[in-house]
Amino acid sequence: MSSNKNKRPLRSQAWFGGDDKDSFIHRSWMKNQGYPSDAFDGRPVIGICNTWSELTPCNGHFRDLAEMVKRGVLEAGGFPVEFPVMSLGETNLRPTAMLFRNLASMDVEESIRANPIDGVVLLTGCDKTTPALLMGAASVDLPTIVLSGGPMLNGNYRGKPIGSGTDVWKFSEDVRAGRMTSNEFKQAESCMSRSAGHCMTMGTASTMASMVEALGVTLPGNAAIPAVDARRKLQAQLTGRRIVDMVHEDLKLSQILTREAFENAIMVNGAIGGSTNAVIHLLAIAGRIGVDMRLGDWDRLGRDIPCLLNLMPSGQYLMEDFYYAGGLPVIIRDLLGKLHGEALTVTGASMAVNVAEAENFNPEVITPLAQPFKDEGGIAVLHGNLAPRGAVIKPSAASPELMQHRGRAVVFNSIEHYKKRVDDPALDIDASCVMVLQNCGPQGYPGMAEVGNMGLPKKLLEQGVRDMVRISDARMSGTAYGTVVLHVAPEAAVGGPLALVRDGDMIELDVAGRRLHLDVDEAELARRRAEWSAPPPAMKGGYQSMYIKHVTQADEGADLDFLVGCRGSAVPRESH
Repeated sequence: MSSNKNKRPLRSQAWFGGDDKDSFIHRSWMKNQGYPSDAFDGRPVIGICNTWSELTPCNGHFRDLAEMVKRGVLEAGGFPVEFPVMSLGETNLRPTAMLFRNLASMDVEESIRANPIDGVVLLTGCDKTTPALLMGAASVDLPTIVLSGGPMLNGNYRGKPIGSGTDVWKFSEDVRAGRMTSNEFKQAESCMSRSAGHCMTMGTASTMASMVEALGVTLPGNAAIPAVDARRKLQAQLTGRRIVDMVHEDLKLSQILTREAFENAIMVNGAIGGSTNAVIHLLAIAGRIGVDMRLGDWDRLGRDIPCLLNLMPSGQYLMEDFYYAGGLPVIIRDLLGKLHGEALTVTGASMAVNVAEAENFNPEVITPLAQPFKDEGGIAVLHGNLAPRGAVIKPSAASPELMQHRGRAVVFNSIEHYKKRVDDPALDIDASCVMVLQNCGPQGYPGMAEVGNMGLPKKLLEQGVRDMVRISDARMSGTAYGTVVLHVAPEAAVGGPLALVRDGDMIELDVAGRRLHLDVDEAELARRRAEWSAPPPAMKGGYQSMYIKHVTQADEGADLDFLVGCRGSAVPRESH
């Protein structure tokens, strides 16, 4: 039956509401799917933006979630229409899913704006799908709500919990060091990924699921419900109901994605030990909605936030445990003294109201604010002559003894050069050295791949070395760990100082002092700069060529410059 809640004209009625030739065409062709005439009588049309794909394993269960969203939309008197957009699976896409984040956001933006849609549900999972969909939707600014697909069940290998990604890095280095056999390594594959869902560590997927909840664009509890838990389906149905009401209320994304919402997300990221990738993604989302957010905000707002969540890679537990302990609402409730509790959310209520009844059922997993798991959980932003526009490090995943370090540089000018050189017995390297990786930033890779957490040389692993300082213009998986400096800006491929580092140079890292310094005098750097030439592009023509020409640096969110900003939801001109 038609809803009478909304007296103002709906956007979709520009397609379906008239008696002319165009309206006839729009309605008639939709009816070939079996829709009745009253489906077009003024009820809200809800677009379900689905990133389902069998090539994106983390999102492989989204067909079922979409059906539950539809159920909720129908119950609330809306008209659900599901549509596909480009799906980004970090596990399979080469050279990196990040190369295509901005492309997928274009797909989302234009699909929403060009179609008869009044409100949107974004189905997100594998890590780049969350920012891509929210970036695209932010540039349109309709009533929008996010539903994450949820994490996998905990991995379990030989009776012990293992975490996706995090234990891959550990097992891989154990094989190279001779502590794990190749056969055992293969056995662990099925033990790690044993249900539908994304990484169950605090990788980028779980981090971004937490970020959208902290931004207020999901229903409470979204981040941690396991993908195969029946309550994830319930969340989907309730999300479908809620988006219809949001359309009636005209509650748009710009009313929720405010400066205060982004500040909340930055602080929550610190409390959960979230991925460094969240820095780039939130900068890009803010740029789309028109919020002036800078890299320095991450250090200013997150510096004094302790890590409350004992979860891999910073700790020992996994997302399933996090959900059973009470999930993200507990973290948000405990931080209310620091957060903007009055920030509006998609529920129509404030963040403080949403989490008022949150309860901590396991203080070993979610530690109290007075006795945090780690004193420093935020992202540290470094500056210096090696990173004039900034670089980041995740202190909660680093080795305390390396947070202030001076060492000799061992330089790899590409990821291929690294792979060729790292296990050479003749490589002049010891545990005190600083591993430097160049030309893996937004333009250089291209796409800024997750290669910053370089594996250590085999000969050092065999000596028992487990961490070294590593510096690059690349990213690293949120599941990774170690004393890894990332996102150095400007990147090497555009002539940033990182391109000028040579073997044997001394580098100083001082996380407490927020300093990253290359100990080479300016005259020598000027000589090297005069000799430097940009590496040739990886591809001529096509999307990669456009990406390289227009991508911004990491400190600006690595968006395409012509996509920044909100272009609105004005109905496109008639086509007939």
